[in-house]
Amino acid sequence: MGSSRILWRVCKLGLELLLAGCSVVAGSQTAPHANKTASAIQGKQIFSSACAQCHGLDGRGSERAPNIADRPTIQRLSDSQIVRIIQNGVPGTGMPAFHSFDNSQIRAVVAHLRTLQGKNKTAAVPGNPEQGKTLFFGKAECSQCHMVAGDGGFIASDLSEYARIHEVEQIRSAIVDPGNTGQQARLVRVTLHSGQIYAGRVRNEDNFSVQLQSLDGTFYFLSKSEIDKMQTDAQSLMPSDYGTRLNTHELNDVISYLIRAAGGADPAARKKGEEFEY
Repeated sequence: MGSSRILWRVCKLGLELLLAGCSVVAGSQTAPHANKTASAIQGKQIFSSACAQCHGLDGRGSERAPNIADRPTIQRLSDSQIVRIIQNGVPGTGMPAFHSFDNSQIRAVVAHLRTLQGKNKTAAVPGNPEQGKTLFFGKAECSQCHMVAGDGGFIASDLSEYARIHEVEQIRSAIVDPGNTGQQARLVRVTLHSGQIYAGRVRNEDNFSVQLQSLDGTFYFLSKSEIDKMQTDAQSLMPSDYGTRLNTHELNDVISYLIRAAGGADPAARKKGEEFEY
């Protein structure tokens, strides 16, 4: 705790000196474009000086602090919420309060964080999003398992914001080569001592029970004392033939739809804290 406090004090002292120089630079720029450029530079400099020691230059975390670039729970925070965290810190953690920041400096840091998160990038839309939506809910059958903005299935991940933190080729690869995602959903078959069999996704499990959701949406709460065995299917629920089922244009359309959805989906329709997993 002592070394951590010393580290933060050193960082903050260096930061105050840096901010003094940044303020002079920002104040000398009067044109809108120049002000925007100066703010971007300032945000990057402040982040590098005050935040990167723990969160890393790319924001993807270290042993001292969490990933704030790719983590969905952080990405879903509003700019105002992040401003308050910077101003007030997080009690009980290593995140200190930066009272020496003025509002423009904090906003510059938040803007730089958004850039690290990919939110200030203009994603190249490879296809037709309307056609992609039609495919998603039709021929491709994605919606049988996946949900976007509150519509679709429930057994697999909500894809409402998947494209927000993944590049076009990453999305394409996840569709046509799901074996490389490392997080493929599989059915679990539970056999009770009585011989009754249940199949579905494990939604919760503790030392005494298992919560299973079947493909029709039914939840089963099973006591482990009743379970004879649990077996995980080798076959992933994610089809592996999308590379042939959909042509190049259709894949581009689906990707385009996911990109558009990630930019305008209703946050209330998203499953909070969920990483992509089929």
